[in-house]
Amino acid sequence: MSSLRAELRLPNELGPQLRAWRDTRGKSQLELSLDTGISQRQISFIESGRSTPGRHNVLRLADALDVPFRERNTLLLAAGYAPIYSEGSFDNQEMQGVTNALKRMLRQHEPFPAVVMDRYWNVLMTNDATLRFFGHFTDMDARPKPRNLLHLMFDPAGMRPFIPDWDKTAESLMGRVFRESVGRVIDGRTKELIDSLLAYPDVNAEWKTSSATENAPVIPLSFVKDGHVLKFFSLVTTVGTPQMITTQELRVECMFPLDDATEARYAALMNAAAG
Repeated sequence: MSSLRAELRLPNELGPQLRAWRDTRGKSQLELSLDTGISQRQISFIESGRSTPGRHNVLRLADALDVPFRERNTLLLAAGYAPIYSEGSFDNQEMQGVTNALKRMLRQHEPFPAVVMDRYWNVLMTNDATLRFFGHFTDMDARPKPRNLLHLMFDPAGMRPFIPDWDKTAESLMGRVFRESVGRVIDGRTKELIDSLLAYPDVNAEWKTSSATENAPVIPLSFVKDGHVLKFFSLVTTVGTPQMITTQELRVECMFPLDDATEARYAALMNAAAG
């Protein structure tokens, strides 16, 4: 993966980038040829720099390699073509239909927490229950915006003191960074995020390569409040058939009680706050 990141920093060399994507997807030139209909000889020429493909073939190769939109633009630029995938602001006019739908999703998930995050776990939207619930544990107003969900969990001044078996939870969250990264690739900003998490005290660098929850059907997340353990699990939703970089990188995470006891204690906690 580190070699992939290094080669993706070469904006004017399509060959190394294509080879890096093929390597990270575990595909041979022959397999890529069969997937795209582009001859193995032509793919070899592209990777060696002896040939530059047309824009259509660049996109065929990117599609076969499941390259995220942001990185497809990089491949197009490396081949000498203009990017075709736009990246609008989350709150601009062309995103209004998506943001309105997301707001409805968050409202429908009340009374349980739900958030919309970007590629780097920065929280873009929440429902009312999210801030109310986490506000029982830490001062959410004191946290810088955009609030980052991973920093909230790793920070000793955040939720960390309230998470039982925090080591196991942190290890599973670190695994999620890799598993849920767009296109399953760790880009430069994601690496910076990981490095900042590793800078917290008592964080094990080996968690970066952990597969502790790789096959788990759900990833549990527990919190201790007034001597009671509240057990949750999360469902993560992505935007189907995304048409732009911004929408492809969005994730909606909804928390659900894992058992009846948690649901009852959660309701009591939230009702007490409302009263």
